[in-house]
This record gives sequence, C-alpha cells and structure tokens, in this order.
Amino acid sequence: MNKAFKFRLKPNKSQAQMFEKTFGCVRLVYNKMLGERKANYEALKEDKEALKKVKYPTPAKYKIEFEFLKEVDSLALANAQLHLESAYKNFFRGNAKFPKFKSKKNHVATYTTNNQKGSVRLENGYIKLPKIGFVKVILHRELPQDSTLKSVTISRTPRGKYEVSILVEYEKEIVQKSINSSIGLDFAMDGLFVDSMGKKTNYPYFYYQAEQKLKKAYRKLSRMKLRSNNWYRQKRVVAKIHEHVANARKDYLHKLSKNLANIYDMVGVEDLNMQGMSKALKFGKKVHDNAWGMFLTFLNYKLLEQGKQLIKIDKWFPSTKTCSHCGSIREMKLSDRVYRCKCGFELDRDHNSALNIKNEALRLALN
Repeated sequence: MNKAFKFRLKPNKSQAQMFEKTFGCVRLVYNKMLGERKANYEALKEDKEALKKVKYPTPAKYKIEFEFLKEVDSLALANAQLHLESAYKNFFRGNAKFPKFKSKKNHVATYTTNNQKGSVRLENGYIKLPKIGFVKVILHRELPQDSTLKSVTISRTPRGKYEVSILVEYEKEIVQKSINSSIGLDFAMDGLFVDSMGKKTNYPYFYYQAEQKLKKAYRKLSRMKLRSNNWYRQKRVVAKIHEHVANARKDYLHKLSKNLANIYDMVGVEDLNMQGMSKALKFGKKVHDNAWGMFLTFLNYKLLEQGKQLIKIDKWFPSTKTCSHCGSIREMKLSDRVYRCKCGFELDRDHNSALNIKNEALRLALN
C-alpha cells in the first residue's frame, strides 16, 4: 500500500529561503516547458500524429541559460516535468482543461522530490532533504512499521507555513470481512446525515461560525493599499481564519469517519452530485461547509484498510419515495417531513430514506 502522511515543518531562515528558491525554480521550469508545449500545440493541433512525435527537452536544457537552477534539487525539477506531462495527458484524454502557467502571486507553492539511496530520511525529529539538510519536523503520529519512504512533497500554506507530505510504501494484509453490522446514511443539508437508526449528526457549521470574523477581516483588507506591507499582513490574517476553519472541519470528519469505520462492516450512501446540487438549489455555501465529498473520501479509505465496504447506491434510486416497511412507492414533496404510507407506516422522512439506502446497499453487497 502507498499512503501519504502530512507533517508541519519548522525550517530556519536559510532553509526557508532555500524552499522559496526551489519553489521559484520549479515554477520557472514548469512555465518554460508549458510555453514550448503550448506553442507546438497551437502550430500542430490540426495534425495530431505530428504533435505526438514532438520530443521535449529535460530540465537540464534550462540550466545552461539559468545557472541558478543548479543550486536546487534536480529531482524537484524532474518532477515538475512529470507533473506537466501528467496534466498534458489529462487534457488530451478530456479529463481536464489545458494546463495553466504557474503564477508567482499564488499563495500556495509546492515541489516534490524522491528518496534515492537515503537522500530523504527521518532522524530524531528531523527530515533530511536534498540541498537543504536536516529540517525540524513535527511528527504528531508514527509512520507504519517497516515502511519505505518513497517521496516527499514540500508545500507552503497561504499563511506562509511549511508542510511536508511523506509518501511511504508498506505491506498490509487486508482480509475481506463478512457483513455483520451495517448502516445507511442519508445526506442532510442541515446536519450532514441522518443514519438508519434515526440519529442525526449534530454537525457544527465551521464556516458559519467564522463568517462574521471573516467579514471583518475582508472589510479591513479592502481598505488597504493593494500589495502594501499592511495588505500582505492582513492577507495572512484572512488566510489564518480560513485555515482554522479547514483544519477544524477535517478534524471533525476524520474522527466521525473513523468511528463509523470501526463500528460497521458496511456503510451505504447515495451517489449524489454535490456540485450540481449546490448550483441548482442555491445551497452552495452550505453544501461546501458540509464537505460531504471529503467525508466520503475519508470514510472509504478507512473502511478499505479494514477490509470493509462503502457501497454507493444509484442517485436515481427512490430512497425518499419508498416505504421502508412494505416497499410501496408514493410521491413526496420537499415540504413533507414525515413519510406516511397507505399501509399505516409513519416515520421521519430522512430516517425512512436512510433505512432504504441501507437495505439497497446490503442487497448490492450480497449479490
């Protein structure tokens, strides 16, 4: 298995300067290569076969013109080329738009380097990085035993802090578990989800809690002279509030998904189009604050690691219209909050839907 672990870095002044220099060099090489690819694409887009045969240079070519590129990690430059090639392939496959140039004004910057014969390693609370040396790292959790360090990605957050994402490879035997306990989750706009036992998640809306503070910070920022020292200082204040909201949300969703993954062998959910829902129903801010997609990502990998299952049922499955007691279907308005069936069964609308999701997910899992 491959898994990445993110930690906080505490570089000294010279190390931070080297990070910034590497970010700049990676950005330069990426943009130079993208410029060449863009020119060839414009010239040969009518002849796709000729476009496929074009050979592009390696980052070594630019070291002749820009000698300062020799001062930074060569693998960071090589990975910039790999990232561009990946973005280019995704464009031609129709999975993404044409790659964009990297901007110096972007508040987030990253670069990736690989471990070659111990060039990257952890020692006594420090991480060894090529061309930089040993940088203090806050290891708030242990890496898997007997894992092999493959690569690291250094990033700068909008607040100006540095983080390292360590990719490790390790062996883990995953035994598929039989389904002895299961649960269905019905997405709820006002509380993340209602489960098949009728329990509603008391989701704290982290963005709404910080919204007034953000409004004041943005108002103060708008009155400052653009790109002045005070403007940049206030930008970091805004970024700090956003980072706090994002971290609080991730922490809550990680704990919630871990709890579900530890208790249940199978979790059933609906395969919803959250982006479409946020646009169609004008609930964009609330949908993004819920972070349903992030929650499912966390839940899925936590279940898979234990040999358990996350079953997504079709979004057109009539979970709201179906009676979980007798299976009959009736029309439901959005204002109807209680499901009343002709068989005499009555239940909260979301609880009934969650039961139907659980039953359908069990049917799919056992077939």
